[in-house]
Amino acid sequence: MCAPRAPVLEGPGEPGPTWSLPSLALLAVTAAVLLGAALWHLALVFLSIAPPGPVQRTYAHAIEAHVNPEFGQDWQLFAPQPLQANVRVEARLRTAAGSGTPRTGRWTSLTAQDIAAVRHNSLPSHADQNLLRRAWDFYRDTHNRREMPTDARGALAAQYVKRIALLRLADDAHGARITALQVRSRAVPVPPPHWSDRAPVRNTPHRTLPWWPVTDDDRRGL
Repeated sequence: MCAPRAPVLEGPGEPGPTWSLPSLALLAVTAAVLLGAALWHLALVFLSIAPPGPVQRTYAHAIEAHVNPEFGQDWQLFAPQPLQANVRVEARLRTAAGSGTPRTGRWTSLTAQDIAAVRHNSLPSHADQNLLRRAWDFYRDTHNRREMPTDARGALAAQYVKRIALLRLADDAHGARITALQVRSRAVPVPPPHWSDRAPVRNTPHRTLPWWPVTDDDRRGL
């Protein structure tokens, strides 16, 4: 019976097994195709969730065909529609002194108060950043230009803005009884960047609401 042969070990100077040229070419082509497909997919998904712009409008059909419905997204990257105007919300009070003589106060920028609270603040409050802005957006979405509610949430939206303004301006009454409140918005258009094909906003009308009466229930807790 013959003894088993010991395995032959290759010396340090002897070449090991090598890939054939066709195999290397096939691997290179496969890697290139996979890398290209991955980059194409990531690019289209990124464009589908990025803010709208010229690139998305140019390749809208290709993006839609690739992303939906297989890779549908329910969220947007950064701001879905960047603001096109700086909106400042201002308010003023009407008070009655002990003699009953009415006095109308000056306009106070509530937005400027939020900006002052956020600027140079490494940990700004969420309320300072969003409370007033979202309350005003809520009001605009539920009222027409005649300041009439367009749905059942209108009264709640108006009460929300009214309450925020009263809380901000309560100290401005200096102890006098607050009888009415008025709110207005002032918008300044933001020009589009030079690379955008978006038309600049040329008409951002100001909006002044009628005087809202302030009742004892409104003053409670101020």
